[in-house]
Amino acid sequence: MLNHHSQLTLKKRIVFIFAASTFIPFFCTAVISYNAINSILTSRLESGIESNLDQIVLSLENSIDNINHISQQLAYPGSIAVKLETYLDTGNPNIRRNLVDQIKQEINHATFTNPSIGLTMYYRENGQVLFENFPLKDSFDIGNLPALAKYYKITYFGPHISNQRFTNEYVLSATREVDIPGKESLYIYIESGYKLTQNILQADRSVKNTFNLIMDNNGKIGYSELESVFPVSSRFQGSMSGKQSGMIGDYYWFGKKSNQGWEFVTLIPVSEYNKEKQHWITQMVVLSLMFAIISLLIAWMLWKMVYKPLNRFSLEIRSMAHSDFDSRYDETRIPEFDFLLIQFQKMKKQIRELFVEVELKEKRRMDLEIEKLRYQINPHFLMNTLDTAHWLAVMNGQKEIDRLVLSLNKLLHYNLGKMGVVSTISQEIESLKNYLILQQIRYDFEFVVRIHVDDKILSEPVPRFILQPLVENALYHGIKDNGSILVEVRFDQGILISVFDNGIGLSQETIDKLLDRDCPAEEQLGMGIGINYVKRMVDSHYEGRARLDINSMPGEGTTVCLSLPVQKEEARND
Repeated sequence: MLNHHSQLTLKKRIVFIFAASTFIPFFCTAVISYNAINSILTSRLESGIESNLDQIVLSLENSIDNINHISQQLAYPGSIAVKLETYLDTGNPNIRRNLVDQIKQEINHATFTNPSIGLTMYYRENGQVLFENFPLKDSFDIGNLPALAKYYKITYFGPHISNQRFTNEYVLSATREVDIPGKESLYIYIESGYKLTQNILQADRSVKNTFNLIMDNNGKIGYSELESVFPVSSRFQGSMSGKQSGMIGDYYWFGKKSNQGWEFVTLIPVSEYNKEKQHWITQMVVLSLMFAIISLLIAWMLWKMVYKPLNRFSLEIRSMAHSDFDSRYDETRIPEFDFLLIQFQKMKKQIRELFVEVELKEKRRMDLEIEKLRYQINPHFLMNTLDTAHWLAVMNGQKEIDRLVLSLNKLLHYNLGKMGVVSTISQEIESLKNYLILQQIRYDFEFVVRIHVDDKILSEPVPRFILQPLVENALYHGIKDNGSILVEVRFDQGILISVFDNGIGLSQETIDKLLDRDCPAEEQLGMGIGINYVKRMVDSHYEGRARLDINSMPGEGTTVCLSLPVQKEEARND
């Protein structure tokens, strides 16, 4: 026998075939494209970085050359240095004042004609500043500046915060000894224009979020934009390897050595370096999703044409299994499936008609059984009552017989009358009272019956002859002298009829037999016939919505509860 659980459904097969036919060619194309694009992107990226490095290094070299050129003009034997020598030799205040004005004017002229030059001044070895062209910060200290390269009598410093007051931008700078013969050591300090240096360091980069390092001619870091990883004054391991590019930690690095001996390095985070590749991968993922959506859409269209009608067949079969023969099918607009559904609807109609016929026959059979039980009960009771009347006629006077016969006539008229199957609570109570009169005369022991009825349900319709068998059951199974029976009829989300007695009680086995409608008739003689009649009657009349319960404990009495639904107005009129 085939194991259907291990086989793929039609829907899964459709989806699998379309997914395979869509994604296998796409995957192969994506792999080939990735390798080609990866090579192109890597080559383009590295080319852009190298070009950017060349431009930055060239710009920095030009800035340093400009600084060097201005320093040569200020050094001895330049005209400005000669005037400085005179200034240092003379003690005449007037001459010194004139020389100060001339020196400052020439320094301003030299720097003004060269916009790439910023702060310019002379200073002594003890820190005294002379002839500065811009205000100087109080924190000025040559010893704190990062050296890039050092040659005879000149030292270059590498991007650092400007010493010009009110400016905190990065600049390049240089110091040079003036070298006036026979005079104390005197130096020139020159800075590049801060805007120029900032523009060089922030030049258009091939990759965003890059970081720059500058190493001096000894391989130490003099400038770092990523000091948490590559601190100033430490050695950069990449340049020590002798290579011009590589990878350190989470960064790719590319270096360019200047003609002046210092080296410029660009650092690129791995994530940023691979960003363009990731962008390409994202595009491929988007394309994959588009292909997937198209593939699923086509699969859905096939499912709608093939699988949906099959699922409709499954729903029709399940509805028929749950006895739902009135469901209407939706047209599939596929002639072959619609023809099969029409034939299936015809088959359902025939099955429904068979069900109705069988239910009608079963109802007729049940009604006959109820009538049979009814006529089994009534002659049985009638014979006992007439026998009692016979002995009373012998032993008592005519008054008792009159009372007995009157009550008997009323009871028989109600039970055997041709007034139909449906009665009311009021009629059932009246019939029960006539029955109790007869039973009190019949039995030779005293018992009390109390009846409590909710007045608002007296006119509620109920099946005929359902209350008397419940009370008869209480009398039959053990009421003795001073016994009591309580009959309550009240409304509690329906009609609730309860019969309580303080008799000898019933065993669970006896209760099970009373409630078993399939129990043989010979085992239901006496009280069993009455209870069985009531159960069958309410089951037939209320179509299974009524409930009969018996609770009893030997020696503690019995309680019989009959719960009936309240009939709707249209049902009462019927």
